[in-house]
Amino acid sequence: MLTKKIEEIKVKAISEIKKAADEQALFDVKVAYLGRKGKLTEILKSLKDLSESERKTVGPLANQTRQEIEKELAVRAKTISEKVDWEKEKIDVTLPGKKQELGHLSPITLVNREAEQILSSMGFEIADGPEIEKDFYNFDSLNIPKDHPARDMMDTFRVKTKGNDLLLRTHVSAIQVRYMEKHKPPFRVIMPGRVFRNESTDASHGHTFYQLDGMVVGENISAANYYAIINEFLKRFFGKKIKTRMRPSFFPFTEPSFEIDFECLLCGGKGCSACKQAGWIEIIPGGMINQNVLVAAGYSRNKYQGCAWDIGISRLAMMKYKIDDIRWIESGDLRFIKQF
Repeated sequence: MLTKKIEEIKVKAISEIKKAADEQALFDVKVAYLGRKGKLTEILKSLKDLSESERKTVGPLANQTRQEIEKELAVRAKTISEKVDWEKEKIDVTLPGKKQELGHLSPITLVNREAEQILSSMGFEIADGPEIEKDFYNFDSLNIPKDHPARDMMDTFRVKTKGNDLLLRTHVSAIQVRYMEKHKPPFRVIMPGRVFRNESTDASHGHTFYQLDGMVVGENISAANYYAIINEFLKRFFGKKIKTRMRPSFFPFTEPSFEIDFECLLCGGKGCSACKQAGWIEIIPGGMINQNVLVAAGYSRNKYQGCAWDIGISRLAMMKYKIDDIRWIESGDLRFIKQF
């Protein structure tokens, strides 16, 4: 009989209410009996399924029991409240609140934003491209065909596909032809982004790092433009004139090719782990864009000249903030990030 069950619920509920030692325990009792899925609530929900004569008996009894339980809850709540030592519980509103800890930007983000701002003020626009790239844009369009030995310089992460033509881009230079396919010279553009190489890590090398490519294409572009832009950028970035050197190098996508190094700011050129004891940091490779790259973008051979370069954002961050090991940047250690 439901009437008997209601009486049992009342006796048990009142017993548990009187045993409740604190507000949380009292709340748990209330939920168990009067909550949405409480024992007494379930009976009240079932009234619609009873006959008219049963409802006349069970309904009033259930509602009366609910009122009695609520009354006992109120009495017990008052008793518990009176036992609280408010002298100990009081809050001193004059005490300073807990400081809200704000997030910190990665040094990569800080350096990338500053580099973009400097180059934008020099007339460069910003372009973007996918991190999972096609083999054509990462290699072939940059004058690096499948059998070219230059591919051995870049240990590539391949993405398993049917055609085996997708990879994690090894340089943001992969954006160059993508951009040129949709734009006609003259233009100045930078291409920041994250790149990946399947190689061992050390103090100055990582498998995941950040680059910012730059490219200027027009009818009268020379290596002097290339060197002048880089020196002006470094001067603005570090707030002082930086000692640099430009030396010959080789890259399939530039001809002639150069490396621009600058004196290691961590050791002042004396030699350290970051510069491999050389005193110089290799940071900006580039040169005059190979005509094969311009042709791959759809331009007529020898109609335009251009220069391009690749700034190592990760290494710039190391120099800017005196970071002696590139592996800290991708470590995820909050103690490191909170310094910036």
